[in-house]
Amino acid sequence: MRIAICGTRGIPACYGGFETFAEELSARLVERGHQVRVYGRKHVIDYDEKYYKGVEICLLPAPKHKYLETPLHSLLSFFHLLFKRVDVVLVCNAANSPFVWLLRLAGLPVAVNVDGIERHRAKWNSLGRMWYQLGERCSVWFASRIVADADVIADYYKQQYGVDSSVIRYGHSIGAEAAADAKAEGKSEYLDEIKGNPLFAELDVSPGSYILFVSRLEPENNAHVVIEAFNRLPEEVRRQYPLLIVGDAPYAKAYIESLHRAASAEVVFAGYRFRDEYTALQLGASIYIQATEVGGTHPALVESMGYANCIIVNGTPENTEVIADAGHVYPKNDRAVLCELLHSLLSDPRRLQQSRSAARQRAKQHFAWEKIASDYECLFSELGGGRLRNQSADSQSASNSVAG
Repeated sequence: MRIAICGTRGIPACYGGFETFAEELSARLVERGHQVRVYGRKHVIDYDEKYYKGVEICLLPAPKHKYLETPLHSLLSFFHLLFKRVDVVLVCNAANSPFVWLLRLAGLPVAVNVDGIERHRAKWNSLGRMWYQLGERCSVWFASRIVADADVIADYYKQQYGVDSSVIRYGHSIGAEAAADAKAEGKSEYLDEIKGNPLFAELDVSPGSYILFVSRLEPENNAHVVIEAFNRLPEEVRRQYPLLIVGDAPYAKAYIESLHRAASAEVVFAGYRFRDEYTALQLGASIYIQATEVGGTHPALVESMGYANCIIVNGTPENTEVIADAGHVYPKNDRAVLCELLHSLLSDPRRLQQSRSAARQRAKQHFAWEKIASDYECLFSELGGGRLRNQSADSQSASNSVAG
Protein backbone atom coordinates (compact mmCIF):
# COMPACT_ATOMS: atom_id res chain seq x y z
CA MET A 1 0.00 0.00 0.00
CA ARG A 2 0.94 3.64 -0.40
CA ILE A 3 0.61 5.30 3.01
CA ALA A 4 1.10 8.92 4.12
CA ILE A 5 1.62 10.11 7.69
CA CYS A 6 0.83 13.78 8.37
CA GLY A 7 0.57 16.09 11.36
CA THR A 8 3.98 15.62 12.99
CA ARG A 9 7.13 17.72 12.80
CA GLY A 10 8.68 14.92 10.77
CA ILE A 11 11.47 12.39 10.89
CA PRO A 12 14.22 11.65 11.82
CA ALA A 13 12.53 12.26 15.17
CA CYS A 14 13.97 15.23 17.05
CA TYR A 15 11.10 16.62 19.07
CA GLY A 16 8.47 14.49 20.79
CA GLY A 17 6.23 11.47 20.95
CA PHE A 18 4.34 11.79 17.68
CA GLU A 19 7.63 12.20 15.81
CA THR A 20 9.04 9.04 17.40
CA PHE A 21 5.76 7.29 16.63
CA ALA A 22 5.96 8.33 12.96
CA GLU A 23 9.54 7.07 12.68
CA GLU A 24 8.95 3.74 14.42
CA LEU A 25 5.73 2.96 12.53
CA SER A 26 6.81 4.13 9.07
CA ALA A 27 10.10 2.23 9.13
CA ARG A 28 8.34 -0.99 10.09
CA LEU A 29 5.71 -0.56 7.40
CA VAL A 30 8.47 -0.10 4.81
CA GLU A 31 10.10 -3.31 6.04
CA ARG A 32 6.79 -5.04 5.36
CA GLY A 33 6.81 -3.88 1.73
CA HIS A 34 4.68 -0.72 1.85
CA GLN A 35 5.54 2.68 0.40
CA VAL A 36 5.38 5.29 3.15
CA ARG A 37 5.68 9.07 2.98
CA VAL A 38 6.08 11.14 6.15
CA TYR A 39 5.44 14.88 5.99
CA GLY A 40 7.61 17.19 8.08
CA ARG A 41 8.47 20.84 8.67
CA LYS A 42 11.48 22.37 6.96
CA HIS A 43 12.51 24.55 9.89
CA VAL A 44 12.48 21.56 12.29
CA ILE A 45 13.98 18.64 10.36
CA ASP A 46 17.63 19.03 9.33
CA TYR A 47 17.83 16.19 6.83
CA ASP A 48 18.80 16.51 3.17
CA GLU A 49 18.14 13.02 1.81
CA LYS A 50 14.90 11.99 0.10
CA TYR A 51 14.59 8.77 2.09
CA TYR A 52 15.22 7.83 5.71
CA LYS A 53 15.12 4.13 6.65
CA GLY A 54 13.35 3.60 3.34
CA VAL A 55 10.65 6.15 4.20
CA GLU A 56 10.04 9.02 1.78
CA ILE A 57 10.59 12.38 3.51
CA CYS A 58 8.48 15.33 2.36
CA LEU A 59 9.49 18.55 4.09
CA LEU A 60 7.21 21.54 3.61
CA PRO A 61 7.33 25.07 5.04
CA ALA A 62 5.41 26.07 8.18
CA PRO A 63 5.16 29.36 10.11
CA LYS A 64 7.00 29.42 13.43
CA HIS A 65 3.89 30.30 15.39
CA LYS A 66 2.46 28.65 18.51
CA TYR A 67 -1.08 28.50 17.17
CA LEU A 68 -0.69 28.41 13.39
CA GLU A 69 2.29 26.14 12.80
CA THR A 70 0.56 22.77 13.19
CA PRO A 71 -2.72 23.36 11.30
CA LEU A 72 -1.20 25.36 8.44
CA HIS A 73 1.53 22.80 7.85
CA SER A 74 -1.05 20.03 7.71
CA LEU A 75 -3.21 22.06 5.34
CA LEU A 76 -0.24 22.39 3.00
CA SER A 77 0.46 18.66 3.37
CA PHE A 78 -3.14 17.86 2.45
CA PHE A 79 -2.94 19.99 -0.70
CA HIS A 80 0.28 18.16 -1.61
CA LEU A 81 -1.57 14.85 -1.17
CA LEU A 82 -4.22 15.91 -3.67
CA PHE A 83 -1.54 15.78 -6.37
CA LYS A 84 0.77 13.07 -4.92
CA ARG A 85 -1.90 10.58 -3.98
CA VAL A 86 -1.64 7.54 -1.73
CA ASP A 87 -4.00 4.73 -0.73
CA VAL A 88 -4.56 5.81 2.87
CA VAL A 89 -3.59 8.73 5.14
CA LEU A 90 -2.82 8.73 8.86
CA VAL A 91 -3.25 12.15 10.47
CA CYS A 92 -1.67 12.67 13.90
CA ASN A 93 -3.37 15.07 16.31
CA ALA A 94 -7.01 16.19 16.25
CA ALA A 95 -5.83 19.79 15.76
CA ASN A 96 -5.36 18.90 12.08
CA SER A 97 -8.84 17.44 11.59
CA PRO A 98 -10.66 20.64 10.54
CA PHE A 99 -8.99 20.26 7.12
CA VAL A 100 -9.45 16.48 6.73
CA TRP A 101 -12.56 17.09 4.63
CA LEU A 102 -10.23 18.05 1.76
CA LEU A 103 -8.81 14.55 1.66
CA ARG A 104 -12.19 12.89 2.04
CA LEU A 105 -13.63 15.05 -0.74
CA ALA A 106 -10.83 13.70 -2.93
CA GLY A 107 -11.82 10.14 -2.03
CA LEU A 108 -8.89 9.38 0.27
CA PRO A 109 -9.53 7.25 3.38
CA VAL A 110 -8.18 8.96 6.51
CA ALA A 111 -7.44 7.65 10.00
CA VAL A 112 -6.97 10.29 12.71
CA ASN A 113 -4.92 9.51 15.80
CA VAL A 114 -6.59 12.05 18.06
CA ASP A 115 -3.97 12.01 20.86
CA GLY A 116 -5.33 13.15 24.25
CA ILE A 117 -7.94 15.73 25.18
CA GLU A 118 -5.64 18.53 24.10
CA ARG A 119 -8.03 21.40 24.80
CA HIS A 120 -7.46 20.77 28.52
CA ARG A 121 -3.83 21.87 28.26
CA ALA A 122 -3.08 25.01 30.22
CA LYS A 123 -0.82 26.42 27.50
CA TRP A 124 -3.75 27.15 25.19
CA ASN A 125 -5.78 30.34 25.35
CA SER A 126 -9.55 30.31 24.69
CA LEU A 127 -9.03 30.39 20.91
CA GLY A 128 -6.64 27.44 21.08
CA ARG A 129 -9.11 25.44 23.17
CA MET A 130 -11.92 26.23 20.76
CA TRP A 131 -9.77 25.02 17.85
CA TYR A 132 -9.04 21.73 19.60
CA GLN A 133 -12.71 21.25 20.38
CA LEU A 134 -13.46 21.87 16.71
CA GLY A 135 -10.74 19.33 15.93
CA GLU A 136 -12.48 16.72 18.06
CA ARG A 137 -15.77 17.31 16.24
CA CYS A 138 -14.12 17.30 12.81
CA SER A 139 -12.38 14.02 13.66
CA VAL A 140 -15.82 12.57 14.32
CA TRP A 141 -17.37 14.15 11.21
CA PHE A 142 -14.64 13.58 8.62
CA ALA A 143 -12.26 10.78 9.65
CA SER A 144 -12.79 7.34 8.17
CA ARG A 145 -11.67 6.00 11.54
CA ILE A 146 -10.66 7.54 14.85
CA VAL A 147 -7.64 5.97 16.53
CA ALA A 148 -7.13 6.29 20.30
CA ASP A 149 -3.95 5.20 22.04
CA ALA A 150 -5.73 4.44 25.33
CA ASP A 151 -9.10 3.05 26.41
CA VAL A 152 -9.69 6.24 28.39
CA ILE A 153 -9.57 8.31 25.19
CA ALA A 154 -11.78 5.86 23.30
CA ASP A 155 -14.31 6.01 26.16
CA TYR A 156 -14.28 9.82 25.98
CA TYR A 157 -15.14 9.85 22.26
CA LYS A 158 -17.83 7.23 22.82
CA GLN A 159 -19.46 9.13 25.67
CA GLN A 160 -19.02 12.61 24.18
CA TYR A 161 -19.79 11.92 20.53
CA GLY A 162 -21.23 8.40 20.39
CA VAL A 163 -18.52 7.05 18.08
CA ASP A 164 -16.31 3.99 18.36
CA SER A 165 -12.54 4.20 18.03
CA SER A 166 -9.81 1.74 17.15
CA VAL A 167 -7.55 1.48 20.20
CA ILE A 168 -3.94 1.07 19.09
CA ARG A 169 -1.40 1.84 21.76
CA TYR A 170 1.96 3.55 21.62
CA GLY A 171 5.00 1.29 21.50
CA HIS A 172 8.35 1.11 23.19
CA SER A 173 11.58 0.74 21.32
CA ILE A 174 14.87 0.84 23.13
CA GLY A 175 18.44 0.66 21.96
CA ALA A 176 19.70 -1.68 24.67
CA GLU A 177 17.46 -4.72 25.07
CA ALA A 178 20.06 -6.93 26.74
CA ALA A 179 21.07 -4.17 29.14
CA ALA A 180 17.42 -3.48 30.02
CA ASP A 181 16.87 -7.19 30.71
CA ALA A 182 19.94 -7.22 32.97
CA LYS A 183 18.62 -4.15 34.80
CA ALA A 184 15.23 -5.84 35.25
CA GLU A 185 16.99 -8.89 36.68
CA GLY A 186 19.02 -6.83 39.13
CA LYS A 187 22.35 -7.47 37.41
CA SER A 188 24.86 -4.64 37.42
CA GLU A 189 26.01 -5.52 33.88
CA TYR A 190 23.51 -3.04 32.50
CA LEU A 191 25.79 -0.25 33.67
CA ASP A 192 28.52 -1.54 31.33
CA GLU A 193 26.40 -0.29 28.41
CA ILE A 194 26.70 3.32 29.55
CA LYS A 195 29.74 3.40 31.83
CA GLY A 196 32.20 6.01 30.68
CA ASN A 197 29.64 7.93 28.62
CA PRO A 198 30.79 11.58 28.74
CA LEU A 199 27.15 12.67 29.00
CA PHE A 200 27.05 11.79 32.70
CA ALA A 201 30.13 13.87 33.42
CA GLU A 202 28.58 16.73 31.46
CA LEU A 203 25.41 16.59 33.55
CA ASP A 204 27.24 15.71 36.79
CA VAL A 205 25.07 12.67 37.60
CA SER A 206 26.04 9.04 38.25
CA PRO A 207 24.50 6.12 36.31
CA GLY A 208 22.04 4.26 38.51
CA SER A 209 21.74 7.12 41.01
CA TYR A 210 19.31 9.74 39.78
CA ILE A 211 15.59 10.39 39.40
CA LEU A 212 14.43 11.00 35.82
CA PHE A 213 11.64 13.23 34.50
CA VAL A 214 11.06 13.47 30.73
CA SER A 215 8.49 15.81 29.19
CA ARG A 216 7.92 19.03 27.33
CA LEU A 217 8.21 21.76 29.92
CA GLU A 218 4.64 22.99 29.85
CA PRO A 219 2.40 23.61 32.89
CA GLU A 220 0.07 20.59 32.52
CA ASN A 221 3.09 18.26 32.46
CA ASN A 222 3.80 19.38 36.02
CA ALA A 223 7.56 19.67 36.19
CA HIS A 224 6.92 22.26 38.92
CA VAL A 225 5.07 19.65 41.02
CA VAL A 226 7.97 17.20 40.67
CA ILE A 227 10.51 19.86 41.61
CA GLU A 228 8.50 20.92 44.67
CA ALA A 229 8.17 17.28 45.82
CA PHE A 230 11.88 16.64 45.22
CA ASN A 231 12.83 19.78 47.17
CA ARG A 232 11.07 18.31 50.24
CA LEU A 233 13.41 15.30 50.34
CA PRO A 234 16.20 15.40 52.93
CA GLU A 235 19.30 17.10 51.55
CA GLU A 236 21.43 13.95 51.82
CA VAL A 237 18.89 12.05 49.69
CA ARG A 238 18.82 14.83 47.09
CA ARG A 239 22.60 14.80 46.84
CA GLN A 240 22.70 11.02 46.41
CA TYR A 241 19.78 10.94 43.93
CA PRO A 242 19.59 14.24 42.00
CA LEU A 243 16.58 15.03 39.81
CA LEU A 244 17.35 15.06 36.09
CA ILE A 245 14.83 16.94 33.94
CA VAL A 246 14.95 16.11 30.23
CA GLY A 247 12.91 18.27 27.87
CA ASP A 248 12.20 21.81 26.80
CA ALA A 249 9.40 23.72 25.06
CA PRO A 250 9.50 26.27 22.23
CA TYR A 251 6.77 28.59 23.53
CA ALA A 252 7.03 28.38 27.34
CA LYS A 253 9.92 30.67 28.26
CA ALA A 254 8.24 32.21 31.33
CA TYR A 255 7.25 28.82 32.75
CA ILE A 256 10.72 27.35 32.20
CA GLU A 257 12.30 30.34 33.95
CA SER A 258 9.98 29.74 36.91
CA LEU A 259 11.18 26.12 37.09
CA HIS A 260 14.81 27.21 37.28
CA ARG A 261 13.97 29.65 40.08
CA ALA A 262 12.14 26.97 42.07
CA ALA A 263 14.73 24.23 41.63
CA SER A 264 17.14 23.29 44.40
CA ALA A 265 20.83 22.87 43.64
CA GLU A 266 20.36 19.12 43.02
CA VAL A 267 17.98 19.60 40.07
CA VAL A 268 19.72 19.23 36.69
CA PHE A 269 18.12 20.59 33.51
CA ALA A 270 19.37 18.55 30.54
CA GLY A 271 17.29 20.05 27.72
CA TYR A 272 16.29 17.88 24.77
CA ARG A 273 18.18 14.59 24.42
CA PHE A 274 17.66 12.05 21.65
CA ARG A 275 18.82 8.67 20.39
CA ASP A 276 22.01 7.40 22.09
CA GLU A 277 21.98 10.11 24.76
CA TYR A 278 18.33 9.44 25.54
CA THR A 279 19.01 5.70 25.76
CA ALA A 280 21.86 6.29 28.20
CA LEU A 281 19.77 8.57 30.42
CA GLN A 282 16.82 6.18 30.54
CA LEU A 283 19.01 3.16 31.17
CA GLY A 284 20.93 4.92 33.94
CA ALA A 285 17.87 6.12 35.87
CA SER A 286 16.83 4.74 39.22
CA ILE A 287 13.28 6.08 39.32
CA TYR A 288 11.17 7.62 36.55
CA ILE A 289 8.33 10.08 37.27
CA GLN A 290 5.42 10.65 34.86
CA ALA A 291 3.63 13.76 36.11
CA THR A 292 1.45 14.63 33.11
CA GLU A 293 -2.27 15.18 33.59
CA VAL A 294 -3.43 15.59 29.97
CA GLY A 295 -3.03 13.15 27.09
CA GLY A 296 -3.40 9.47 26.35
CA THR A 297 -0.51 7.01 26.40
CA HIS A 298 2.64 9.05 26.94
CA PRO A 299 5.62 7.81 24.91
CA ALA A 300 8.27 8.56 27.53
CA LEU A 301 6.34 6.55 30.12
CA VAL A 302 6.12 3.46 27.89
CA GLU A 303 9.79 3.80 26.94
CA SER A 304 10.83 4.18 30.56
CA MET A 305 8.98 0.99 31.43
CA GLY A 306 10.90 -0.70 28.63
CA TYR A 307 14.16 0.51 30.17
CA ALA A 308 13.23 -1.26 33.43
CA ASN A 309 12.84 1.83 35.57
CA CYS A 310 10.86 1.98 38.78
CA ILE A 311 7.81 4.00 37.68
CA ILE A 312 5.87 6.64 39.62
CA VAL A 313 2.88 8.27 37.91
CA ASN A 314 0.49 11.12 38.55
CA GLY A 315 -2.90 9.59 39.37
CA THR A 316 -4.80 10.19 36.14
CA PRO A 317 -6.81 7.43 34.40
CA GLU A 318 -4.51 7.57 31.35
CA ASN A 319 -1.34 7.03 33.39
CA THR A 320 -2.75 4.31 35.61
CA GLU A 321 -4.13 2.47 32.57
CA VAL A 322 -0.63 2.27 31.12
CA ILE A 323 1.18 1.00 34.21
CA ALA A 324 -1.61 -1.22 35.64
CA ASP A 325 0.02 -2.87 38.68
CA ALA A 326 3.58 -2.38 37.39
CA GLY A 327 4.26 0.96 39.08
CA HIS A 328 3.34 3.39 41.83
CA VAL A 329 0.67 6.11 41.85
CA TYR A 330 0.33 9.35 43.79
CA PRO A 331 -2.98 11.27 43.99
CA LYS A 332 -3.25 13.86 41.26
CA ASN A 333 -0.60 16.57 41.76
CA ASP A 334 -0.11 15.70 45.45
CA ARG A 335 3.42 16.89 46.21
CA ALA A 336 3.50 15.45 49.73
CA VAL A 337 2.59 11.91 48.68
CA LEU A 338 5.02 12.04 45.74
CA CYS A 339 7.80 13.06 48.13
CA GLU A 340 6.89 10.20 50.49
CA LEU A 341 6.88 7.71 47.62
CA LEU A 342 10.31 8.84 46.44
CA HIS A 343 11.78 8.63 49.93
CA SER A 344 10.22 5.23 50.59
CA LEU A 345 11.40 3.66 47.32
CA LEU A 346 14.91 5.09 47.49
CA SER A 347 15.20 3.64 51.00
CA ASP A 348 14.13 0.14 49.93
CA PRO A 349 16.38 -1.39 47.21
CA ARG A 350 14.39 -4.65 47.14
CA ARG A 351 11.11 -2.86 46.43
CA LEU A 352 12.85 -0.70 43.86
CA GLN A 353 14.11 -3.77 42.03
CA GLN A 354 10.72 -5.48 42.08
CA SER A 355 9.21 -2.41 40.46
CA ARG A 356 11.87 -2.38 37.76
CA SER A 357 11.18 -5.99 36.84
CA ALA A 358 7.42 -5.47 36.74
CA ALA A 359 7.71 -2.41 34.49
CA ARG A 360 10.01 -4.15 32.01
CA GLN A 361 7.76 -7.19 31.81
CA ARG A 362 4.63 -5.11 31.16
CA ALA A 363 6.34 -3.08 28.44
CA LYS A 364 7.44 -6.23 26.62
CA GLN A 365 4.01 -7.86 26.86
CA HIS A 366 1.73 -4.96 25.96
CA PHE A 367 3.68 -2.21 24.16
CA ALA A 368 5.72 -3.90 21.43
CA TRP A 369 6.10 -1.87 18.20
CA GLU A 370 5.80 -4.94 15.99
CA LYS A 371 2.29 -5.65 17.28
CA ILE A 372 1.35 -1.99 16.94
CA ALA A 373 2.64 -1.92 13.35
CA SER A 374 0.52 -5.01 12.60
CA ASP A 375 -2.56 -3.32 14.07
CA TYR A 376 -2.03 -0.24 11.90
CA GLU A 377 -1.32 -2.41 8.87
CA CYS A 378 -4.68 -4.16 9.34
CA LEU A 379 -6.45 -0.83 9.84
CA PHE A 380 -4.92 0.64 6.68
CA SER A 381 -5.86 -2.47 4.72
CA GLU A 382 -9.45 -2.18 5.92
CA LEU A 383 -9.66 1.52 5.09
CA GLY A 384 -7.95 1.00 1.74
CA GLY A 385 -10.58 -1.49 0.63
CA GLY A 386 -8.74 -4.65 1.60
CA ARG A 387 -5.92 -4.03 -0.82
CA LEU A 388 -3.31 -5.54 1.52
CA ARG A 389 -5.32 -8.73 1.89
CA ASN A 390 -5.83 -8.96 -1.87
CA GLN A 391 -2.13 -8.52 -2.53
CA SER A 392 -1.29 -11.13 0.08
CA ALA A 393 -3.77 -13.52 -1.52
CA ASP A 394 -2.28 -12.88 -4.98
CA SER A 395 1.23 -13.47 -3.63
CA GLN A 396 0.11 -16.72 -2.01
CA SER A 397 -1.62 -17.81 -5.21
CA ALA A 398 1.56 -17.08 -7.21
CA SER A 399 3.63 -19.04 -4.72
CA ASN A 400 1.27 -22.00 -4.96
CA SER A 401 1.46 -21.86 -8.76
CA VAL A 402 5.24 -21.92 -8.68
CA ALA A 403 5.21 -24.72 -6.16
CA GLY A 404 2.80 -26.67 -8.37
